[in-house]
Parts: sequence; C-alpha cells; structure tokens
Amino acid sequence: MTIPLHFNAFVMNTNSHIQHGHWRRPEAQQVDFENVDLWIDLARLLEEAKFDAMFFADVTGHYGDADADFEVYARHGLQIPSNDPTVLLGALAVSTREIGLALTSNVAQNHPYNFARQVSTLDHISRGRIAWNIVTGTQDNGARNFGLPQLTDHSERYRWAEEYVDVVYKLWEGSWDDGAVLKDKASGVYADATKIHKIYHEGERYRVEGPHLPAPSPQRTPLLFQAGSSASGREFAARNAEATFIIAPTPEIARRQIEDTRRLAVEAGREPGDIKFFQGLSFIIGDTEEEAREKAAEYDRYSSTEGYLAHSALVDKFGRVYDPSTPIKEIDTNTARGFLSWVSQAITDREPVVGDVAILGRRSSRVIGTPAQIADRLAEWQAAGVDGINVINWVLPGSFEEFAEKVLPVLRERGLAQSEYSPGPLRQKLFGASLLNDRHPAAKYRGAFATGARTWEEARALSTV
Repeated sequence: MTIPLHFNAFVMNTNSHIQHGHWRRPEAQQVDFENVDLWIDLARLLEEAKFDAMFFADVTGHYGDADADFEVYARHGLQIPSNDPTVLLGALAVSTREIGLALTSNVAQNHPYNFARQVSTLDHISRGRIAWNIVTGTQDNGARNFGLPQLTDHSERYRWAEEYVDVVYKLWEGSWDDGAVLKDKASGVYADATKIHKIYHEGERYRVEGPHLPAPSPQRTPLLFQAGSSASGREFAARNAEATFIIAPTPEIARRQIEDTRRLAVEAGREPGDIKFFQGLSFIIGDTEEEAREKAAEYDRYSSTEGYLAHSALVDKFGRVYDPSTPIKEIDTNTARGFLSWVSQAITDREPVVGDVAILGRRSSRVIGTPAQIADRLAEWQAAGVDGINVINWVLPGSFEEFAEKVLPVLRERGLAQSEYSPGPLRQKLFGASLLNDRHPAAKYRGAFATGARTWEEARALSTV
C-alpha cells in the first residue's frame, strides 16, 4: 500500500528566499511580501490544495562577513528586508482552518519564557496547528543583534538549545495539569491553583520560575521541526525532533542521513517512526519534457549567480568569508557543516570547493519534468526514506498554483498525496495523536512539578531527593 507523502510550502516573509533573481519576473508577487493579503491568499490556496503546512524560514541578521558591506543582500532583497513570521502566523491562523503553520525561531532571539507564551497563544488561536522549527542561528551579524560578539561555537549552540528546549518543555508540559481550567461561574472559580505549578528552572543560561501564563493549548507543545544536519544537529534531532528538514543532493545521501538519525533516535529511547523527514525540492513543470527543459533554460536566465553565492557564503571562525575557490577540506566554519559534508559526498570526480555549495545546492534540489516524471522522482525520494517534501518556490504564488494544478492530481492518482485533511491538530494529522508521545523527553515533565514547592530553596531541596 502506497503511503502519501506530506507536503509543506517552504516560504519566508521576504523578497528573495532561496531562488535568487526570480523576484524580477513579471508574475512574481513576492516583491510585495509585506502585503499581508499575499500571504492570506497563498495560505488559502495551499489549504485548498491540501498542503500539510506552510513552513516559514527566518533569520535574525544578514549573511556573510558581519563587518563587510552588505550591499549585495540589499540589492537582491536577499532576506533583507524580511519580516517576523511569528507575527504573520496570527493573521494566517484566523484566515485558515486546517493547514499547519510552522515558524522558525533560533535560541538566541527570544527568551524561552516569552517564546513559550507566544507559541501557546498561536496554538490557541489556530486551534492546534503550530509547529516550531528549532534552529541555533547561522550568522555572526544575527548573533551581534542579541548582544553576542559573534556566533557561538557550533557544539555549544546545541548545548544551549538543549537547555532552551528543556525550559519550554517544562512550561508547556508540566506547568499546568489537565483539568486546571474550570470556568465555573457558579462557584466563581476560573482555574484550580493546585493544578498550576511553578517550574523553578535553574540552568547554565536561564533561571525561570513560572508558572506558564497560558493554559495548555490543543497540542501543549507545538509540532517540533529541526533543520540541522551536522553531527550535533542530528543528535539533537534524534532526541527532540518530530520532523527534520533536509536538503540532501541525492536520494542515497538522504537515505544515509535518515538511517543514521533514526538509529540515534532509537539509542535515545525513541522509535524510528517518531521522526519524519522532509526533503527540500523545487520543481520546473512542463506538459512535455521538452517544455520543461525550455522553462528550465528560461529560469536560468533569471537566476542570480551572485545571489546564490552571497546566500551560501561561508565564514571562518573569525567571521571572514572564504573565497569560492577554497577546497572544502580546508574549511573550518561554525555553520553549514552538514551541507558541506553532503557536497563532499556528492562530488567525487574532483576536489570540491566552496563555490560548489551554491552550484550544487541550486541544481540538486530542483526537479525538471512532466507531472508524471516528477511523480516518479518523488517516489524515488520516498523509497530512500523521505516522508515529505518542503516545496521550494520560484515565484509567489505561481509556483504553488502550478504544483497544485498539475502535479498534485497525478500524485493523488498514485496514492502519493492526500486528498483530504485528517481531523484534529497538526500533530494528530501527522502522527495520529495531538500530544507528544511518552517517548519524547518533554513527556517526563507531565506531573513533575506537583510537589508543592513554593520557593527556590524548596525546589532545590526536592530536586536533590
């Protein structure tokens, strides 16, 4: 029996997200990305097409050397300007009913107590359709915007992320017991205080008392995405993620990463199926193979090599950008380690260099062909272990309109795409239950704070018992 793939629309609240130069096309509406009506109309289109979710990327600073001229990014509108997806999700939540809404937020940009409250609010507004893409940041400029001298060391960022998620898990899963909200007008009791708890978290970076101010949302904890592909990223995903976003250059490389991450998940006490893997792909669709190739040539005329190189610029540990001719084996960087590994595995006939990151990323993630040929290719990715696709657009809304009109009907005929939404919150749609399963590390906090601790000293004493 064929299992349907999941489909997310991979977008960003900016002008030029992944496919640089295409905002100049006459039909491209992302040039007016600040217009909320563009996003509302797109969300409704995607929901009508039965996409599982809109997956919003985000950054907190410009790419490349933080001390260098950022003119190239501004000229291309390459993620500058960009607006906050978390705010936008509120508008989309009240304009749709079924489609999931995923936001990206890195651990440096928001205190976990405030972030947990924002996400719970969105999950309430959307009736349980929020997902969080957990990232640790990739830009020195982004780190400086939050008071750091530069991006924290790669492995240390994941240690930071472990404490960050620990705090929000405690707030989402442990601060409120089931049945705490009564709304009893007759007795005059809105909520039972004995079922609301302070968490008294005290760690290396955070000291959070609680309680969580929002009552439990439909999912309590949002669906958890993660986008790191380095060794540290895969280990973090194995412990925490329910869905992982990858951009592997080939199905075989995807297979190796998926198998390794699932193995790590089992070692962490979870099951292989506890994590779904989403491959990022863009599509050039033709009614014939010849038409698809002609469209690809036209797309190439709009594509900005300068934009792709700027986006993929790698910096050393001092923040200086590597020359594109630098061999990858000589790179010592704080970011993109997973993708560098993929590039090294994909290029075997010569020494891979930094410039290959932009070229390979641009070429390997696109599928060119008729709807039937695209369906064949997606079946190959599924056979490699991929559970879903993050569809990367060229133009908004046209890329998604064309995919919905031409490709999805063929996929549905083959059982590779859903025809209707399953009921319930986003997690229930993807995993069959609205709450995290008991194997997830957040589950240990359910009921963990019903000890009656009323002070930090009491909490510390209880934690040592």
